[in-house]
Amino acid sequence: MDTTKIIDGKQIAADFRKKLAEEIQQSGISPGLAVILVGDDPASLIYAKNKQKAAQEVGVNVEVHHLPALSSERMVLDLIDELNERTDIHGILLQLPVPMHLNPQNLIECIMPIKDVDGLHPVNVGKMTSGLPAMIPCTPMGCLYLIKQVVPSLVGKQAVVVGRSALVGRPLAHLLLQEDCTVTQAHSKTKNLPEICRQADILVAAVGVPHLIGADSIKKGAVVIDVGINRQENGKITGDVDFEAVKDLVSYITPVPGGVGPMTIAMLLFNTLKAAKNQKEKGVNLAPYKE
Repeated sequence: MDTTKIIDGKQIAADFRKKLAEEIQQSGISPGLAVILVGDDPASLIYAKNKQKAAQEVGVNVEVHHLPALSSERMVLDLIDELNERTDIHGILLQLPVPMHLNPQNLIECIMPIKDVDGLHPVNVGKMTSGLPAMIPCTPMGCLYLIKQVVPSLVGKQAVVVGRSALVGRPLAHLLLQEDCTVTQAHSKTKNLPEICRQADILVAAVGVPHLIGADSIKKGAVVIDVGINRQENGKITGDVDFEAVKDLVSYITPVPGGVGPMTIAMLLFNTLKAAKNQKEKGVNLAPYKE
């Protein structure tokens, strides 16, 4: 495959982090991020470690609060309340998934919206969908950044987002609308999915179904963003897009791994600096957020 077609998320994220490190150094702000990890999910442990490493590289102070898997909801809420009150912690991230006995929405809603660096609090979701300034979820923001590296102006483009999760599909559809795309939101139960996907100038796959998107779903010259991370029986990671089947049809495509994943962490660090700036400029009341 022509390597110029590959959107190298790893390199783009590294360049982004370098600029972010310079901005943090010049700002005189010392951003603080708290990652809450409940239990010992292997993937979550790796993600938390990667976030900690990337944060330290750019000058973000990071704390990982690792709680036992059997921690009660009250224990986690008490930790969130404590972190809400701390002036040296500007961002709070709850590593998902949490153990089955915990309600993630209850926990997310306890995080102060201004410290919600994952952009999942209903206040941030509502502001984002209304086009108001808000914390934007990291993966959708990373996807949009990658798209704009190869298509700087998205005005009038046909975009199809396959996936409707609150983490990726729905917020990304709103971000693309705000870029003046014409957006179709599809999902795993959409009828005639390949036909709908073939309309897309920008195609995003975020369903979690290995190789759902094949050659019959690609408009020639499309830009394809693969958010899927699926572990095969042989242990290898693959995306929602059949890379080998579509590579000669696309103009640009993200690989899996090495595409969207690195940008997600880069955007988390961006949101942490943004939160630190907001709290410094606004003199925010850091009392625990209550409905």
